[in-house]
Amino acid sequence: MIRIIIIGAAGRMGRLLVKNVISSNDMQLTGAVEHNKNPLLGQDSGLVAGTTESGIQITSDLRKLISSSDVVIDFSTGTIVNDAQLSVESGLNVIIGTTALSDEDKTHLQGLADNGGKIVFAPNMSIGVNLLFHLVSEVSKTLSSNYEIEIVEMHHNQKKDAPSGTAVKLAEIAAEARNLDLNKHGCYGRHGITGIRPKNEIGIHTVRGGDVIGDHTVIFAANGERVELTHKATNRETFALGALEAVRFLKNAKSGLYSMQDVLGL
Repeated sequence: MIRIIIIGAAGRMGRLLVKNVISSNDMQLTGAVEHNKNPLLGQDSGLVAGTTESGIQITSDLRKLISSSDVVIDFSTGTIVNDAQLSVESGLNVIIGTTALSDEDKTHLQGLADNGGKIVFAPNMSIGVNLLFHLVSEVSKTLSSNYEIEIVEMHHNQKKDAPSGTAVKLAEIAAEARNLDLNKHGCYGRHGITGIRPKNEIGIHTVRGGDVIGDHTVIFAANGERVELTHKATNRETFALGALEAVRFLKNAKSGLYSMQDVLGL
C-alpha cells in the first residue's frame, strides 16, 4: 500500500483526494494537513470529505506524519515549496497540483529533483487537459504564424488567481512551439485603443462567473478559417484521479521533476 499525506485536505480538491484515497485498493491515507487557523483542525478527514470515518484527524503539523508516509499530495496555496523540501529530504515523493507557483518556486523544485527528489508538478492534473497540452503543441508547430493564437479560460467566481495556471501553461506551450518569448509576446486581455494586433502575439483572456469548474479554449485564427481546441471540466473528480495516477507513476520512477505529460506517456 502507498501511504499518502494530503495537504489542503479540507479544501475542495483535498476532500476529493481524501475520498479517492480511502476508496482506492492500493493506497492508504496516513495524514491530512491544513493551515494552523483552519476551523476543521482536529476533525476526522474522512467525515469532512463526506465519506466514511478515516481515523485520520486533520492537523497542521506535517512533520509528525512524515515517518509513516510515502507520498505527499499538495493542492494547497500555502507553504508549498517548503513542504516539498521537507518531504523530499525525508525520502517522500511529492505531487503538486497548485497553480500558484512562481518561476523561483519552480527552480527550487527542479533543484530538489536534481538532488534525488521524485516530484510531479502540474498546474492541471486532468488527463483531458494534458492531452490538450499535447495537441496545442502539435497544432502550434503545424500551423503557420498566419494562424493567430488566442486563449480563453473561464472559472467559477471564487477562483482567486487569473489567468488560470492551465491557461498560462497553454500559452507557454504555444510560445515554445513557435520559438517565441511569452514575456514579450503574451497579451493578457485588451482594453481601449490597442491598435492592430501585433504579429506573433498570444492573447490570454480570463472570464469569471457562476460555478464553472474550468473551461479552456485555444483558438488558431487565420483569414478564412479557424481551428478551436476546447476542454471543459464538469467535475473535479478528474483532477483527483489524475493525481492518483501521478502517485502510481512515481512509485517506479527515477528521481526527477515530472509533468503529467510524463505520467501519461505523452
